[in-house]
Order: sequence, then structure tokens, then C-alpha cells
Amino acid sequence: MGLLDKAIHKRNLLRWSRAARGAAKADLSELRSDRAKARQLRHKLDELLQIADSRLALPRIGSSAFPRPVGTDWSWRPNLWRGPISPRGASSVPSKTPIGDEVTIFHDCRISELTYRQLRNQREEDLAPFGLRLDVFKFDGSFLSVVIELPPEACEGLKRRHLVRVDMIVEMEKPLEIFARLNIRHGPNTDQIVREMPLHETDVFVEFDLGYTKLNEKRIERMWLDLIFEGPEMNQVTLRDVTMARSPRAEL
Repeated sequence: MGLLDKAIHKRNLLRWSRAARGAAKADLSELRSDRAKARQLRHKLDELLQIADSRLALPRIGSSAFPRPVGTDWSWRPNLWRGPISPRGASSVPSKTPIGDEVTIFHDCRISELTYRQLRNQREEDLAPFGLRLDVFKFDGSFLSVVIELPPEACEGLKRRHLVRVDMIVEMEKPLEIFARLNIRHGPNTDQIVREMPLHETDVFVEFDLGYTKLNEKRIERMWLDLIFEGPEMNQVTLRDVTMARSPRAEL
């Protein structure tokens, strides 16, 4: 706001302050005129406040803010949950359909009755700006998964003493099971760790202890996460947020 705008704003505040103080004793014709002007002004102000409150209440686009475990040395929220993607949605989604740059849908249905849509999170408890909604109708396949490709930074300095944590905020029309599978490619080998997401808990997260793998720390090339949905038929699943964090395990 420039100096001129500030001066005009201050003058308007003084004008309406005087009108409010003098309303009880003002001439009726003058009061009627002020009331009409005030109603016009209030309409525009209410419109501005409604839009502003709605926009400012939403999580900021691009936000990577979320709670991290103590000692975290790498953390990440995929782009799908941070910013808008194009296209925002699709129907009759075939297998290997990319959603943005980091997420891909896989399934083995002969006839796809699956849709996806990126939506703007608006709830007070949401930290992620965006969410992913999957609508599944008839499902004649044996698996449905959302695969998230982790950035190269996730592999830098990765050791067997690390714990990799996945946090999720999820909504469902009816209960189903979701499994998280962490895949780590090192040289010619790929280690996999599978955990069931505890959807009945208040905080939905799992930790992968890399100490149980045969990880070759010098040859780590790539990591990706599979979110596997069991029995998704006739269901709507909304992933409000998915975040990952890496921290060293406490020494025994």
C-alpha cells in the first residue's frame, strides 16, 4: 500500500467513525443517505472478507510443513500434495497412468472403472495444500497401487541404521486395508519391506527399519514407495496427505 492509498484509507476510516458517532443525533435525511452508502460498502467488504478468509484458511501452496521425528536428516512431501498438477483428474484410468511427475497408478483391471482427482484441502487440520481422491467402482483386478518415486536426495547418505517413516491422512467411504511397501534398489538387487498402515489409529504412520535388510550402502540407486489398496471396489479413498521422513535409529 503506497502513501496515497494509506492516506485515503485513513481518511475513509475517520469519515465513517464520525458518521457512527453522530448517527444518534444526525438529521434523518443525512442518516438515510449514510445508511445506503454503508450498506453498499458492507456488501463489498463482506464479499472481500469471505474470499480472504477462505483463501487464507487453506494450507499455503507449496508447503512442506509437517511434524518430523527428532533427529530427522531428510523429509519430503511429494509434489502431488504440495502444488497443482495437470491434468487435475481423469476417468477410466489405465494402468501405469502418471499423476504429475512422481506418482503413478498401477492396476490389472481388464476394464477400468477407476477415476482420480486432485482436490484442494480446506479442513482446519490439513497441512498439505492438496489431496488425492480415488473413486473405484467395479473392480475386476487383483491389485491397485499408487507408486511414489522418491527423489535422489532420499538415497544420499542412506544407511542400514536408518528408519524411514511414512505418515498419511486418509479418508474412506468404507473400511479397507492399505499396505505400504518400501523398495530400495542397490546394484542388481532390490530390497522390499512391507507394513500395513494402521488406519484405526489416530496417527496413521509406519516405520521401515533398514537394519533388517541386506542393503549395500555403497550401491543405492533408487527408492520408491508402493501404497497398495486391498479390496477397493465401490469405495472412495481420499489421501489428504502423504509425507516421508528419515532418521537414524538410536544406538543400543
